[in-house]
Amino acid sequence: QMKKYGQEIRDEGPKWHNIKAGTPTMGGTVFLASIILTSIWVGAWQNKLTSYLFISLFILLLYGALGFLDDFIKIFKKRNMGLNSLQKLIGQIIGGLVFYVVLLSSQMPHTVNLFGYSLSLAFLYPVFVVIWLVGFSNAVNLTDGIDGLVAGLGTISFATYAVIAWHQNQIDLLIICLSVIGGLTGFFGFNHKPAKIFMGDVGSLALGGLLATMSILL
Repeated sequence: QMKKYGQEIRDEGPKWHNIKAGTPTMGGTVFLASIILTSIWVGAWQNKLTSYLFISLFILLLYGALGFLDDFIKIFKKRNMGLNSLQKLIGQIIGGLVFYVVLLSSQMPHTVNLFGYSLSLAFLYPVFVVIWLVGFSNAVNLTDGIDGLVAGLGTISFATYAVIAWHQNQIDLLIICLSVIGGLTGFFGFNHKPAKIFMGDVGSLALGGLLATMSILL
């Protein structure tokens, strides 16, 4: 805030959003770091440093890095567009493909559960995985911008996944979900209306990618 590095408002947004211009952003950097550190040390403590835990954190870190670059360009070049859509899309697709390779190594079936029925996608499964991760991350990114919205909805969503992980005895994923809830709860104290700081793309893209990862692994 002292350096006047704050939120840039998109021209096509509502005029009343202009009041948010200059609000400090990139707050997601802090809670992403806390999520990663907490997940690793608790995972080590509970002997749950599994491939699922590491691939989830990889997606969180990669998508967070894309968001960080996007935010960095916006702030320091004083414009409302950071990375272009193709650059972000390539990074997101790479993350989805790496995630799929890990799924292959774990021999996860190429099926999707729909209302209690298993639908086999066969060779279309990698396409589904990539679209799912890219879609989720961009959807959460679009949701961000209103004070406390993603922090609140993210807490609810990951709490739901935490319950599912507990019932499925997937403690590695439960650790990550609880770490996210802790990080977002702490962040919400500074992000509720009137927001003192925004999470930025570094937070929203990462949370969206992680939500997609949890939904597949669970």
